[in-house]
Amino acid sequence: MSLETSMSQENAFHPGSPPLDELVPSRYAVRVGEIEVLVVSDGVLPLPTAMLGHNIDPAVRATWLKDMFLPPDAFDWALNVVVVRSGDQTILLDAGLGIDPDLHLPRAGQLIKRLEAAGIDLASVTDVVLTHMHMDHIGGLLVDGVKDQLRPDLRIHVAAAEVKFWEAPDFSRVSMPPGFPDALRETAKRFAKEYRSHFRLFDEEYEVAPGVVVHRTGGHTPGHSVIRVASGGDRLMFAGDAVFAVGFEHPDWYNGFEHDPEEAARVRVRLLRELAETGEQLVATHLPFPSVGRVAVDGDAFRWVAAFWDY
Repeated sequence: MSLETSMSQENAFHPGSPPLDELVPSRYAVRVGEIEVLVVSDGVLPLPTAMLGHNIDPAVRATWLKDMFLPPDAFDWALNVVVVRSGDQTILLDAGLGIDPDLHLPRAGQLIKRLEAAGIDLASVTDVVLTHMHMDHIGGLLVDGVKDQLRPDLRIHVAAAEVKFWEAPDFSRVSMPPGFPDALRETAKRFAKEYRSHFRLFDEEYEVAPGVVVHRTGGHTPGHSVIRVASGGDRLMFAGDAVFAVGFEHPDWYNGFEHDPEEAARVRVRLLRELAETGEQLVATHLPFPSVGRVAVDGDAFRWVAAFWDY
């Protein structure tokens, strides 16, 4: 089944029925002018709540969590991946977590089976764009058997600064649970080795397909990038890890995975201001699925306005 067929505007996805262990299909379609966008859930990643803001008073963070009806100690971060169809190109924005048994994350790493359920053949993917090379954005391409299904001429677009960073990554300013730094290093190293011949490096900005532009922001990692999709007056940004759920009300809170927290906060504010001014749609990796909405200014901070699902 083609991507066009599977991505109906009514979100009536086929073929077949959803897997028995899923109450709803974990995908959601959006049209941006003539460009088709499909948000696909890679599952959820349970993490300590301290990851939301390790530079603030724990009591302040606890109050925010209570106000959001979230548990005080750990909660599930969404993992969202995006498929874009522009012209004759099918573009995967990030690739999910894959499988890492050492970290015991069985509810993540669902991307490959969910692409299959959406009728998207891996062989149809012409391009992959990486927001950055943390393992929850590249690991899906390291799952056994996946590389053999991909096109030999697959292009993987990633900022040159990102590839350079992972040659000798600096973890001195992150605040991660035990085991994560080693897993991140090893996954990035393996990914670069497996896919280097497919890399198409850019410095600051590159047009991947008509209306699909990747732009390096830095901050979260030195080569972290966002992807802007524009067609027929419609616009959407896939912001990767530049924006987290707490970042609208508290853009100055440092996320534990940010390698340069101050710069990441500056990037976050700049992007949120841009989104509020343009009114374009936002999708981000760790916003609750389907992670489609808009940003409004709210005093000195911002407000997330989730889109109404249209069935």
